[in-house]
Amino acid sequence: MTTTNEEIKKNLVDALYWDSRIDASQIEVYIENGTVILEGTVPTYGARKAAQQDTAEIAGVKAIDNRLRVKYPNTFTFPTDEEIKANIKNVLLWNQQVNAEDIKVKVNNSFVTLEGSVDTFWKKLRVESLASDVNGVLNVTNKLTVVPGKDFVDEAIAKDIVNAIDRSLKVNVDNIDIRVEKGKVTISGTVPNWSAYWATYDAVQYTAGVTDIEDRLVVE
Repeated sequence: MTTTNEEIKKNLVDALYWDSRIDASQIEVYIENGTVILEGTVPTYGARKAAQQDTAEIAGVKAIDNRLRVKYPNTFTFPTDEEIKANIKNVLLWNQQVNAEDIKVKVNNSFVTLEGSVDTFWKKLRVESLASDVNGVLNVTNKLTVVPGKDFVDEAIAKDIVNAIDRSLKVNVDNIDIRVEKGKVTISGTVPNWSAYWATYDAVQYTAGVTDIEDRLVVE
């Protein structure tokens, strides 16, 4: 059943105002040919991510253009760059999933850059998520590289990914193409909704040996 732009917008606005992680009062929603454009401001970087996640859950959304800017409340006392850096390093040290010693954190005017290495691709995204939730962060640039702890064969990586996708009830593996070159995975094909999209993406990011992902998936 086709979802009209008006229905998409109403459902999304309702979701944004429902989500207690987000102050939706300063968010504007526009829709162009199935692409949702989010404009305005949110109080934290985490709220910006949450708004994108909520958008992806709405039926009929084909693509997302997130233009939201982070604007902390006037009453918020900004930590210094050094304080933000120290807080991020502490969060990483407390998290047993990552090796904080291999990660370098740089902060310039509340903009964070992550450098160094992790041993699996999902940890690269996990480190970014942890850093983005620290108070005072306005943006995160993720330059982490993935260096697996052992050698992997591209064909074996591709087979593991295809098998993982095939186990999912949300995705028709016949509509997905997986290509692997030196650990970098290119995903292409079509999925019926964002739930299937994330099931496919997760199958790739959690597979051992994946060092990078080029995402060409299309939500129909």
